[in-house]
Amino acid sequence: MPLPKINPTKTDSWEKLKLHFEQLKDVKMQDLFSSETLRNENFRINWEDFDVDFSKNRITSETLNLLYNLAKECELTSAINAQFAGEHINETEDRAVHHTALRDFENLKPEVATTLKQMKRFSSEVISGEWKGYTGKAISTIVNIGIGGSDLGPAMATEALKFYQNHLEVIYISNVDGDHVMETLKPLDIETTLFIIVSKTFTTQETLSNATTIRKIFLKDASETDIAQHFVAVSTNLDAVKAFGISAENTFTLWDWVGGRFSLWSAVGLSTCCAVGYDNFKELLEGANEMDVHFKETPFTKNIPVTLALISIWYNNFFNSETEAVLPYSQYLSKYIDYLQQAVMESNGKSVDRNGDFIEYQTGTIVWGSTGTNVQHAFMQLIHQGTKLIPCDFICYTESLHKLKDHQQKLLANCYAQTEALMQGTYGEIVKNNFKNFDGNKPSNLMEIKKLTPKSLGKLIALYEHKLFVQGIIWNIFSYDQWGVELGKKLAVKRLQ
Repeated sequence: MPLPKINPTKTDSWEKLKLHFEQLKDVKMQDLFSSETLRNENFRINWEDFDVDFSKNRITSETLNLLYNLAKECELTSAINAQFAGEHINETEDRAVHHTALRDFENLKPEVATTLKQMKRFSSEVISGEWKGYTGKAISTIVNIGIGGSDLGPAMATEALKFYQNHLEVIYISNVDGDHVMETLKPLDIETTLFIIVSKTFTTQETLSNATTIRKIFLKDASETDIAQHFVAVSTNLDAVKAFGISAENTFTLWDWVGGRFSLWSAVGLSTCCAVGYDNFKELLEGANEMDVHFKETPFTKNIPVTLALISIWYNNFFNSETEAVLPYSQYLSKYIDYLQQAVMESNGKSVDRNGDFIEYQTGTIVWGSTGTNVQHAFMQLIHQGTKLIPCDFICYTESLHKLKDHQQKLLANCYAQTEALMQGTYGEIVKNNFKNFDGNKPSNLMEIKKLTPKSLGKLIALYEHKLFVQGIIWNIFSYDQWGVELGKKLAVKRLQ
């Protein structure tokens, strides 16, 4: 079943949203809060350990109803069903988009079960010290060699779950910059280092260049037969992997229905699995699956990814806000923005619709941000008093992992204060100095999560995966190809010839 191919701007809901926008564009959120005593309760979704407050947005109940109707007119439900059924919704490449199947333990594909079993065995051997290097020493360092989805996803997850990490040091090399490669390798003991080469085709220029250079350095002291003890691969190209010197039993497979930027749930996440252990990695997958079920089965009005996606479309296509900031108040999520940028901007950066026609409305949003109170001493000034309207997602955990209550109270107080200041500003106050005037009326969502665990992290990552999917469906674009990226690769190869 192909995806619907509906131009959103030709729907009745879009026309009604345009009229509604003209009525609402100058309305102040401060006034909405004054007139709606239950606004905080009516504009929020509580689900498991997530509390999502979207009351501080320039929306009313009518706005939401029109947006939900837009989703219905664009046949979002049928699109969701097509994705979860494994239909070839990536039509330009004739591929399924089925990364949700990687974490569906109730209906686990046999090939996924086999790979997970292989990952469990391998990670257990490395963590326990049973896996030895060529000189008989146990592995203490893992280096993941990949780029794009083969780097950003596992690097983000490993950093986010640092509290749960074992004794293994895990390092990521992605950039083809040779200086970076050499500086990264400089402090490492090759005898106790394991390299994971992640490349679906085993032809990615940056990854293979880095892997080949590292192989040469390794062979200065070791032999060809020692490669099998220090190099493993995540790839579908078994011949190329074998030629590199990696044994078949140390090769972890991928499938064409798993897109790179949604692949951390697969063997691409092997480095994360080794860093935190298989049980924690499985919890990460289980959390993502719980969000999958919520997304697939929950009515739009109580559906977190659907609601956040529609609010984002409201700002992007009616207020002409080109960017949105994601602001996690947890340093553990320091790599989350990098991950989101690829997921969102590589997916929805399209100017041709699913009918093959050039688009005359705005599509993909620009995602940016940083962590915690750092943002308050950096770019928040522009969001507060600048001329651009920048919707914000604030993400925080109500419970700290290291139980430093004083720090956590201060962290949360700053998070809550920022959302309040953006909304309220100095509205209603007499401010004689224009330089100290804050208009407020700046939108934000507040996502409170009880605690950062592998399971809650899985839910959070999957939430934004589904959010960008909804946006792509409404905008009538194919979110799962990336022909612009491919063009750059081809031109780089031509320059090297």
